[in-house]
Amino acid sequence: MRARIYQPARNAMQSGQGKTKHWLLDFAPASNRDIDPLMGWTSSKDTQTQVRLKFDSKEHAIAYAEEHGIDYVVQEPHKRSHNIRPAGYGENFSTNRRMPWTH
Repeated sequence: MRARIYQPARNAMQSGQGKTKHWLLDFAPASNRDIDPLMGWTSSKDTQTQVRLKFDSKEHAIAYAEEHGIDYVVQEPHKRSHNIRPAGYGENFSTNRRMPWTH
């Protein structure tokens, strides 16, 4: 049974950091999925892939995996660069703009 420990990336549609503070432990599929011949749906008898455990830190996730004898791989997160300008879209409409703004 192999697991992946990672910190999820932020949603590409949002600029916030919601749901990126925790570390997750996901299990890799142990068997291939089967295709139902009648409907074409995929199914699996492996219910372990439905399990997702949430931890406050990477160390807690690693300790849990080692305590329960789970083979794991840690994927380090790609941190966001901090070269974001402090003002954003709202600056376009502020009354104290440094430069004139036109369409």
